[in-house]
Amino acid sequence: MEKMEKANQVLFNEDLHFEHLQWRSELAFWEDELKSFKNRLEELVNRLTDKKVLVRLEHYQNEFTLHNGIIDNLLEDIEIHETRIAAQTKTGRDMLDTMLTKKHLEFRHRMETQRQIYADLKKEFFRFLTKYYVI
Repeated sequence: MEKMEKANQVLFNEDLHFEHLQWRSELAFWEDELKSFKNRLEELVNRLTDKKVLVRLEHYQNEFTLHNGIIDNLLEDIEIHETRIAAQTKTGRDMLDTMLTKKHLEFRHRMETQRQIYADLKKEFFRFLTKYYVI
């Protein structure tokens, strides 16, 4: 029953715009967190000398850089989708057409997936910091 309800749900441009604003805020927060994580890494690289630990720090540096790139891509894709929604709104139609709806739902899935990947990375990073008593 729930699947049918979701399939019959109408998506309005205003609602999608609101969701985009939420995603942008979340992505901005991630960017800020990643900056502080990178600063922490720099401090640790200067303090620690164990080669195994330094290899792990490099791993996290690479992961954080990767996530910054993903954030940039997501923000760019949100902007493109916003532009398409705005163009449709100018036509006087407030509901998304099938293609834009499909794109939005796919993007929502991407955000949910990235949210989980990022949360897992943070947990792993904090476990690492705790293990080496450097929080």
